Amino acid sequence: MNATTEEETGRFAFEGLDRVLHEKARLGILSSLLSHHRGLSFNELRDLCALTDGNLSRHLTTLQEAGLVAIGKSLKAKRSLTLVELTPDGKERFLGYLSLLEGIVSGALANTEAKPVLRLKPS
Repeated sequence: MNATTEEETGRFAFEGLDRVLHEKARLGILSSLLSHHRGLSFNELRDLCALTDGNLSRHLTTLQEAGLVAIGKSLKAKRSLTLVELTPDGKERFLGYLSLLEGIVSGALANTEAKPVLRLKPS
């Protein structure tokens, strides 16, 4: 018996997933920036996402090249401050991406026969 109908072909290929957005660290960076509309300093972002300076810098470069974030530098108390913000296009793309992920999760949960099991840690 063939369980795949023509309408279902490729249903789980998830072609809409954007690799630039989907990488774990970049997903964390974008989520952090979405909830801080005025942006975050490099150090705040590093700490929120539990990344090293080098790792954060590499991911920010990728996001900046994709037009998702803007990076600015200024002086604060005679120290250099790097501020990272979502661009308007970055916010729009990321919200669309979250909507896509929400649809994937909702579809997977709606089609499962198994009920989530709450597992308690032994005391």
